[in-house]
Amino acid sequence: MSSPQTLSEADRRTVAAWAADCAERVLPLFETAVPGDDRPRDAIARARAFARGELTATAEIRRRFVAGRAASGVSDAVAVAAARAAAQAAGVAHMGAHALGAAAYAAKAAGLAAPGRADAAQAEVRWQLDHMPQDVAAALRRLPALGEDSAGPLGAGLLASGELGSNIREIQSALHGGGRA
Repeated sequence: MSSPQTLSEADRRTVAAWAADCAERVLPLFETAVPGDDRPRDAIARARAFARGELTATAEIRRRFVAGRAASGVSDAVAVAAARAAAQAAGVAHMGAHALGAAAYAAKAAGLAAPGRADAAQAEVRWQLDHMPQDVAAALRRLPALGEDSAGPLGAGLLASGELGSNIREIQSALHGGGRA
């Protein structure tokens, strides 16, 4: 039995483009810190190609960790968060819940990049919600609430705690009537 965090392939294709949009907004933060490493950019391009139906889920599942490796060799926390946003966007082909991971890491990167602005991460989440198409919102509403299902990225792991968890809770709250979307 698959996890409710997986979503159908059609829903994963729908949310992949939005996840790529979220990650692409912070991509320059990675590329400034690590010029010449194109793994996050490639991951975002693959997420978009998957959304368009040009790549299969099977092929992308095999490649889902490539962009994440870009984060492992970087000491700049902003660049790490931006690379992880791209990796999460690429991971949508495998599991739809990674779209929320892409958004959460993008908001974290935006917040870290603007230490003098306490609302920078929240402003990024607002942008994400304002630029979320209705079909994406409908697909993301099918995901369990953060921490409810342990079989995936929305379980009790990294995405459920700290700033990432706060970002995802804010998005899910808005999706379920607590705000925009």
